[in-house]
Amino acid sequence: MRTRRLGKTELNLTTVGLGTWAIGGPWQFGWGPQQDDESIGAIVEALEDGINWIDTAPVYGCGHSEEVVGLALKQTSQKVYLATKCGLLWDEKREKVNCLKKNSVLKECDDSLRRLGVDVIDLYQMHWPEPEADMEEGWEAMNLLKEQGKVRYVGVSNCSIEQMKRMQRIAAIDSLQPPYSMMHRGIEDKIIRFCRENNIGIVVYSPMQRGLLTGKFDHEKLKQLAPDDHRHRSADFQEPRFSAALELVDRLKPLTQRKECSLAQLSIAWTLRWPEVTSAIVGARRSDQIAETSRAMNVELSELDIREIESYLNDFESKVS
Repeated sequence: MRTRRLGKTELNLTTVGLGTWAIGGPWQFGWGPQQDDESIGAIVEALEDGINWIDTAPVYGCGHSEEVVGLALKQTSQKVYLATKCGLLWDEKREKVNCLKKNSVLKECDDSLRRLGVDVIDLYQMHWPEPEADMEEGWEAMNLLKEQGKVRYVGVSNCSIEQMKRMQRIAAIDSLQPPYSMMHRGIEDKIIRFCRENNIGIVVYSPMQRGLLTGKFDHEKLKQLAPDDHRHRSADFQEPRFSAALELVDRLKPLTQRKECSLAQLSIAWTLRWPEVTSAIVGARRSDQIAETSRAMNVELSELDIREIESYLNDFESKVS
């Protein structure tokens, strides 16, 4: 499996990482019901397939995702890097609560270590820089955890350049985790360059845009989503973006046939065309899903392929802007 070094760290990550958002099960931003045995099977399959890192967060399923990851790790001897996050708690309604207070961040880390069943977290990330007034306090707490040896490296997620500059005044940032896909390209303008200039590693999430870019969605499949699936509330799954996405997928299909890859693999490989992007995080709820998407590491896109995709994306943008 191909690996890339994450910024200035010593973490050599496979260019596809396993994301565990969906396997947490129901909560405010859940993906509907999920069976733990299928989740564990997907995790074990991913590691045996060669993926060497897992991204999770306490808030996914209100602690449950981390617990399932911990259970899965007991069933394999594969070496794995663990990335988790802090800054999002939950209330009695299983709805998210933003908190970056020092004592909360320190406690979150201890809770994550316990749920994961490990002594150290390889990459600890600020999930969201909110409340923004407490951003520096949270970042200081994360770096204290690094000094204590509870985490190896610290990164941020969903941050703007100005927010990253504020945190850099306190301590260097090891990584950034932003959303990035053919349908959401916001990091291309300035963020990738900023990370390159500051040697900040990038791991992107939602490269398949929550399933839209896999070719497995249509209007009927949308109706079949569980009532509590958070995608019902996403603009990407509403008009005009939903139909425009389906048209984009149809235009990409001939290219996947020529490349002998799936739409999911093509979507992931497209995000990896940037050398600054260390890895793309892909979710899986069953072992057969990760067996497909992990192969994206082997898909290479030529300049001609990239230009062809760019023309399709320009058309997509004209329909949704």
